[in-house]
Amino acid sequence: MSSEVEEFRPLHDNEVRMYSCGPTVYDYGHIGNFRTFVAVDMLRRFLRQSGYKLRHVMNVTDLDDKIIRNAARDKVSVQQYTAKYEKAFLEDSAMIGIEQPTLVRATEHIPEMADFVAKLVKQGNAYRTEDGSYYFRIASFPRYGKLSKKDFSGMLDGARVDVDEYDKDSARDFALWKAPKSGEASWDTSIGPGRPGWHLECSVMSMGELGESFDLHAGGEDLIFPHHENEIAQSESLTGKTFARFWFHVRFLLVEGEKMSKSLGNFYTLRDLVLKGHKPSSIRYLLTSVPYRHQLNFTFDGLKQAAGSVERLRSFRQRLSAGSFPEGGNPEMQALAGETADRMHAALDDDLNTAQAQAAIFEMVRKANSALDSSEIREDDVGPLLGVLEEFDEIFAVLQDDDGPKMKRVADWAATEGREKDISAELREALQSGQRSDTDIEKKIAEMEAARRGRDFKASDALRAELTAAGIIIENTKDGVRWRRR
Repeated sequence: MSSEVEEFRPLHDNEVRMYSCGPTVYDYGHIGNFRTFVAVDMLRRFLRQSGYKLRHVMNVTDLDDKIIRNAARDKVSVQQYTAKYEKAFLEDSAMIGIEQPTLVRATEHIPEMADFVAKLVKQGNAYRTEDGSYYFRIASFPRYGKLSKKDFSGMLDGARVDVDEYDKDSARDFALWKAPKSGEASWDTSIGPGRPGWHLECSVMSMGELGESFDLHAGGEDLIFPHHENEIAQSESLTGKTFARFWFHVRFLLVEGEKMSKSLGNFYTLRDLVLKGHKPSSIRYLLTSVPYRHQLNFTFDGLKQAAGSVERLRSFRQRLSAGSFPEGGNPEMQALAGETADRMHAALDDDLNTAQAQAAIFEMVRKANSALDSSEIREDDVGPLLGVLEEFDEIFAVLQDDDGPKMKRVADWAATEGREKDISAELREALQSGQRSDTDIEKKIAEMEAARRGRDFKASDALRAELTAAGIIIENTKDGVRWRRR
């Protein structure tokens, strides 16, 4: 509300009550949507890591203009239409490591929404029109515009807008409740038949779950006006209390330097990217690489770099976990671990500066790898270094090597949806790599090394080529042969 970074303190003891605007389930989510959802996921993870108890509620908008229109077009119920896309959203969220908050759905709270409208009418903040719709009277809330910092002092009372999404400079009485239209879903309620407006849904559900005032409200920057502005107006008019104390808005992303749009051919869902052969962990890492209030330029070169960064972290962890080290400890390494943990926490504590947190962990990896190369790591150093990696991954969630099964599920989905032609050669190669068990790979490498020691270089090269073709990258180091999946 102040447009400044402020010290965060929850209203009640150590418990954070947080609401975030979730998906509108009328289609598959695109990477712009998921930048917001990943940023909110990192915020909740960091709050919890910082010792707060967390109650995080997210709405699933399963009722709005687009959904009503599409359900009527397809001659199915709203619930039937949205079920497919809600399921896809939850699958995609899990695919890139998003923890599931408590979910609330608009269609499950219709009676409460009607009661909310009735109370606003009684107070003089809302009115009924001849067709049975209800509108919020903006002139009854003089502080309208305080979140978006827009000056609406010259607005006209009574000019109305009934669509959910409208011009960003339009200050009009907005629809709280929409009268039924032929062929569209509606509900019979205490204020008459119809359906709720989009803005009303979030106010009713957030306050119903978290109370009239709660700690933090999150969403994409496109929701500041009119959606969040309208939530504040109707909620604070009803209660006379501050609606949400802190606001967290995530910037849009660009794709290859341009605004994402279907007309430019740069519009991608998560599934589109996996079908091109990109790992879910790489997508998540790239989406976390720029702090949430800064614009992210999503590029395919950036995705490749993200894949390399994730692989470097995984290889470092493998090197520490599988290595054999002399007894004792190296004070420099243990100090490095402590300093890195402090730097990471300080970076994330500073308005969730993910870029600085990543810089801290990679400086540690660079120094520790150098120490490994020169045999300066001792047995007692391994735990602290791995502990910092674990602390990093509690927020970034990219170290678990489970990309293969996730990518296979997307390939299977594409086959069932008639999109088999979209399964790229890169994805097929990655799936082939993932089908080889670790035991099989280790056996092949042992055979390759035995052939090399026996000076049968032809057999050794053939085994290496076989592994490389299956997407296995082999590295010769002073500690012996290391391998990883591409």
